[in-house]
Amino acid sequence: MKNKTVLIVEDEKDLVELLEFNLHREGYRTLAAYDGETGQQLARQHVPDLIILDLMLPRKNGQEVAMALRAEPTTKRIPMIMLTAKSEESDIVVGLTLGADDYVTKPFSMKVLIARMETVMRRASQEVRPSDVMTLGPLKVDRSRHRAEIDDQPVALTLTEFRILEALLAARGHVLSRDQLMSHAWGEHVSVTDRTIDVHVTALRKKLGGHRHIVETVRGVGYRIAGYNHE
Repeated sequence: MKNKTVLIVEDEKDLVELLEFNLHREGYRTLAAYDGETGQQLARQHVPDLIILDLMLPRKNGQEVAMALRAEPTTKRIPMIMLTAKSEESDIVVGLTLGADDYVTKPFSMKVLIARMETVMRRASQEVRPSDVMTLGPLKVDRSRHRAEIDDQPVALTLTEFRILEALLAARGHVLSRDQLMSHAWGEHVSVTDRTIDVHVTALRKKLGGHRHIVETVRGVGYRIAGYNHE
């Protein structure tokens, strides 16, 4: 992960200095913003490899920044980790729904944060075959372009949502457990809860709009893509 640029959007200057010190030691370049408005501007100007985004920020809070960046073509694919003192499940759910790829609650271990950063960026940079396009009815997923479409219209998915949809389509109607989806979306050595997967699936369905029924819940097991017939 050498020479990757990380944008830190955090209003606690001591914490920013600590993050920058540790990230520089690991070989990362850093940019820093102490309010949401500046953070959003820096993300647009520099398109960093990853954003560490606090939720409680002056001028524009982290939720607003995340929503704005996910809505813009140049910034919507930037991996994003939310850093927050709010550890309630409802706050975490909001962060994931808004497009965060992961979250870390304060206080946190620097080693854990860096490990999660590397996992998120590794997923974002994985190479795929150029011709690997999957279709089902109005839905098309182009792995090489990291693009999903419904009725030939692009669907703005986060990295995690895209990888969940990709895994479900590749399974061709077979049920995938939450553990299997976790492994595909985050990697085998990252621990997340079943609730985290459910939140991402809910967000994915919302973005699929009138075609949300394509992603089916199989109670007590996991999820599958509807529309495939098996003998």
